[in-house]
Amino acid sequence: MTNLKRSLEPFIQKRLKEKIVLITGPRQCGKTTLSKTLTSSFDYFNYDNAEDRAVLLQKSWDRKKKLVIFDELHKLKNWKSYLKGVYDKEGVPPALVVTGSANLDTYRKMGDSLAGRYFRYRLHPLDLAELSPTYTATSDHILDRLMAYSGFPEPFIKGSTDEYNLWKKTHLDIIIKQDLLDLENVRNIKGIETLIQLLRRSVGSSISYMSLARDLQVASQTIQHWTQILENLYVIFRVSPYSKNIARSLLKEPKFYFYDTAYVLGDEGQKFENLIACALLKRLHFIEDTTGADIGLHYCRTKDGLEVDFLVHINEQATLIEAKWSDGTLSRSLRLFKEKLPHAAAIQLCKQLDREKTFPNGCEVRAAQDWLKQPLQYPASGKP
Repeated sequence: MTNLKRSLEPFIQKRLKEKIVLITGPRQCGKTTLSKTLTSSFDYFNYDNAEDRAVLLQKSWDRKKKLVIFDELHKLKNWKSYLKGVYDKEGVPPALVVTGSANLDTYRKMGDSLAGRYFRYRLHPLDLAELSPTYTATSDHILDRLMAYSGFPEPFIKGSTDEYNLWKKTHLDIIIKQDLLDLENVRNIKGIETLIQLLRRSVGSSISYMSLARDLQVASQTIQHWTQILENLYVIFRVSPYSKNIARSLLKEPKFYFYDTAYVLGDEGQKFENLIACALLKRLHFIEDTTGADIGLHYCRTKDGLEVDFLVHINEQATLIEAKWSDGTLSRSLRLFKEKLPHAAAIQLCKQLDREKTFPNGCEVRAAQDWLKQPLQYPASGKP
């Protein structure tokens, strides 16, 4: 695992000489490690550290270094104005990398805009596509390990249930009791913790804000606000129903998935669906951040309740994806939506599959292990 290369690294290397690079993503997914591997000549400062804060206020980093890394800089008041001032006055080199475990887009309202001065990249936990080239194990073994211990580097590498449980507790405590309070003035921490537990049991199902509000005895708007906070902190992400009317899609009931697949409380099928959702979102973010393509991740449902787990679109190219644990029989819902969207690719991904299949209507049944290990790149012919 020492020679593991993150897929974003060459793209970040290319941009370092041009503008500021912002790297965001879930806490402990490898942002700092990636930043420190870009060059051996760097200065690193974490705003959570008192000594580092003093250096940042004095702007006294070593300008002979090739790279300066600012970690959690968004916790500095008016951090965008601060960073804009540094860049406008000094430019690069040294190259400037800013990392954060909260969605930095959340802070657009704070300080001056950095428009035109940065490239943004979203780093996700490990997946089959990144692990397969260097991790000496079968794709099936890697997938099982991802489902059991998540794609976060520390628990994945240790590969122990006890180690994962210890990591999970600390990881979530830091997010809830530190990052959340830095981001929002939230008093009802218990309510958010309970919401997380309810969402853990609801992966793969559409969510009713009103129902959750009744369970937690708060307003529906409060539930929407809390889920948005958890999205901003990269705990969960939403998948909205597909509709050509964007406003209507946003109003309909979404689904929520966890960046930590092993955190899902449910059967193997639910964890597998969550893993597929994570892999798809990672591919879409990679494509958007490196090519500027228009991307989207949705699910499809008819008024009669027939449903396809995911609809991925990249520019004008769409792919329907159904996740099945072991059913190699072509899904009726996938067949139906393929008829409604004839130009879309239609793929059923199975964890356990005896034989791959293709059908005259263009539908495919594929082994998830082989499909997911393909390198992250712009898709061709409906494939990732």
